[in-house]
Amino acid sequence: MDPEPVPSTKARAVFALGLVGLLTGPLVGGVIPATLALLLARQAARQAYAAGGYLTGSAWIRRGRRLAWGGLVLALTALVVVLIAGLLHLAVAPGGQDFAPGTN
Repeated sequence: MDPEPVPSTKARAVFALGLVGLLTGPLVGGVIPATLALLLARQAARQAYAAGGYLTGSAWIRRGRRLAWGGLVLALTALVVVLIAGLLHLAVAPGGQDFAPGTN
């Protein structure tokens, strides 16, 4: 007899980490859970393939990967915005005189 298909526990973990990565991505803290989700997704996909159809959860893995990549994109976008804002702050000419007092 064939064994019953069982759900992959790593698939749910990939989804949860991807969701945390997406939610905390704009704060740049989402890079860590998103990276962990992508690494765990690779392991879970390999295990599901090796199980020959008896390990379910591929939909959760796909969703978790998408969420993780979204979190990484949000973190990268936040870094670019902060970098541009910092460069614009530095580029602003200082207000006031740039010559000695009393010079016409």
